[in-house]
Amino acid sequence: MSDKKKVGSVTYRQADDGYFENRGLRRYAGVWSLWALGVGAVISGDFFGWNFGLTSGGFGGLLYATVIIAVMYIGMCYSLAEMSPALPHTGGAYSFGRTAMGPWGGFITGLAENMEYVLTPAVIVVGIGGYMGAIFNDLFGVQIADPVWWLVSYAVFVGLNFWGVELTFKFSVFITFLALLILLVFWIGAIPLFHWDNLLTVAPDPGHGAWLPKGMMGIAYALPFAMWFYLAIEQLPLAAEESHDPARDMPKGLLYGILTLIIASVLTLFLNAGIAPGAAVVGKSSEPLFLAFKTIFGEGAGAALLALIAVAGLIASFHTIIYAYGRNIYSLSRAGYFPHWMSVTHSKRKTPHVALVLGAVVGYVVALIIQFGDKIFGGVPVGGVLLNMAVFGAVIAYVMQMISFVILRKKYPDIERPYVSPLGNGGAIVSALIAAITLVFLFFTPDYRPGIYGCAAWFGAGLVYFYFVGRHKLILSPEEEFAITGGHHGHPETEGYGHTAIE
Repeated sequence: MSDKKKVGSVTYRQADDGYFENRGLRRYAGVWSLWALGVGAVISGDFFGWNFGLTSGGFGGLLYATVIIAVMYIGMCYSLAEMSPALPHTGGAYSFGRTAMGPWGGFITGLAENMEYVLTPAVIVVGIGGYMGAIFNDLFGVQIADPVWWLVSYAVFVGLNFWGVELTFKFSVFITFLALLILLVFWIGAIPLFHWDNLLTVAPDPGHGAWLPKGMMGIAYALPFAMWFYLAIEQLPLAAEESHDPARDMPKGLLYGILTLIIASVLTLFLNAGIAPGAAVVGKSSEPLFLAFKTIFGEGAGAALLALIAVAGLIASFHTIIYAYGRNIYSLSRAGYFPHWMSVTHSKRKTPHVALVLGAVVGYVVALIIQFGDKIFGGVPVGGVLLNMAVFGAVIAYVMQMISFVILRKKYPDIERPYVSPLGNGGAIVSALIAAITLVFLFFTPDYRPGIYGCAAWFGAGLVYFYFVGRHKLILSPEEEFAITGGHHGHPETEGYGHTAIE
């Protein structure tokens, strides 16, 4: 690469011949593929993760936290529905931040989202290990170590994402519908067994009642776990360059998706906590839906087989968020924020195989460190630690994206917006405030602080890398073209790639 050009605090290089040809993607997704990508990414939250909020805040605390978080995601989804068709790039959040706030704003947004998407599959694979270990133990009396299940899961679903975008989206649609069908069976089976007393079994602290056993602070403690009902719906903009018509389909995919998830979250919260063995036991379980199936269908092989089917919900999210971190790493690398070699795509399948493998290795290693780092984490459940780490990255990315929304409306009022959010700046500002408050409360639970500090170190190392290396190696990817030309160039669906000269 040659022909350098300094722009502000960063340096652009003209891409070599073949640079973008070696980083090509393939368009496939329609509105239902996007809906499945968004819902599938989140649906594991109804199978595992949310329940830790029962221990942190009791049922009342988690219910109030869920309402607050739902408001945040509604505002955010409407904002993303406006930004994504206007800036239809694989960079997604990074693209919004880059155009609104410059290279540093883009990198900070993209790096925060990178932490979220690399760590979220690690949380989910811990859930898969918990379910599979319990099932195999019940059926065969065989206990297989959780890290073995993690390794197998990563190998299978990184391979599936590598195989091609068409297979990735087809499998996303199938597994998402299957997961929702499993939840429907659970909801119908749980309704006759529901009792209000089961919701109030978390032992209250002195001076508090059964509804809010941890007091008002329990709501704050439960916020990160309530996010698990919705976290990752915001990944949809990452599919913009693989969507046939992002202007038409992206808003529909986002808004249909968040509606689906709100309905699912309310039913799961009430019915999983509201049947035996009750909220106190469910709140400590690594496989809460398995407990529910045992209550509904009884102990033995029948419940175990149903739980095996229930793993489909975890698989849906695991598979789709592997897609997300692959595209996040790919877009940041293609533009030069990460090393360029990370964005190379397979010559035939047009999938970012290097990014897919790299994200899997990092997520697996982090899970192993927490699993065996007893001296650091003091026996705290690995899933809970990883969940809070993923939320740390997510809420930073949310704040940055909502700030970007407000700035883009002021800075570029005339760029084409195929969809306009009816909530306007107000919806984005409310979402940003809730995300910022959630970030603060992440530090209030001592058991999870070491993981948050690890994330902060990760974030700091990324900023150091960008300052000394990355900012001097930028390329005019579509995201960068759009930002530099004020929206006149950088539309990959109409212009292709790399047509703006660095001068």
